[in-house]
Amino acid sequence: MAQKKALSLLGLRGSRESNMAPSESMLDLCQQAIGYKFNNLDLLREAITHASTTSDRVESNERLEFLGDAILGSVVCHELFIRFPNYLEGELTKIKSMIVSRRTCARIANKISLSKFLQVGKGMGLQSELPNSCSAGALEAVIGAIFIDGGNEAAREFILCQFDSLFEKADARHSQENYKSILQQHAQRVMECTPVYEVLDEKGPDHSKCFEVGVVIGKRRFASAWGPSKKDAEQLSAFHTLLELDVIPSDTPVPQFSQ
Repeated sequence: MAQKKALSLLGLRGSRESNMAPSESMLDLCQQAIGYKFNNLDLLREAITHASTTSDRVESNERLEFLGDAILGSVVCHELFIRFPNYLEGELTKIKSMIVSRRTCARIANKISLSKFLQVGKGMGLQSELPNSCSAGALEAVIGAIFIDGGNEAAREFILCQFDSLFEKADARHSQENYKSILQQHAQRVMECTPVYEVLDEKGPDHSKCFEVGVVIGKRRFASAWGPSKKDAEQLSAFHTLLELDVIPSDTPVPQFSQ
């Protein structure tokens, strides 16, 4: 609430249009929003200066955006390589594309209020929302600025802080119904346990049985699920467990299995 009030006093909730360099107060708020304190504030000024505000594009954030884009891709690739040791290059590439997309970067920039600090030129500042390309570019520029200011580890920490929850959610969208694999990777990495599936009940004649399967991870038991086969019931119980653990989005469609 205090930050929103300060943003209002600085005029950041209305027009973003500016022909002046960002003030010290604005830079302080921007640092609070992104969770990183710069040693060299000139880097932050450059990172939030859109090309539309300058007569010389070299003075804008485009060079930092170029650098930040490469660093973001490198950190995400490294993290995917570590998290998903059984995935081939094609699968890793698809997940990476989801995570570093313009849309995703813009959403993160808006989430941390970075877009409110971006200095844009005449006309653009009057828009209620900036184009995704501008917001995403600002995030990449900030990543580049943090890299120069604090080094590789500082940039990596910032990226993982903002993108961490997206890795398994992107994997879930990519893997579709392979929820057992997603749950196993999450459980082993985060909970240091391997999921165990237990058949709790079965109903119906031999030619058309249904099975109830539950998931146990360590000492924790999760809700069971019914399926037309043991395999399908395991997938469905894994799906519900992932929802409960907030690993996949709450609006992920429930898997459908044929009888």
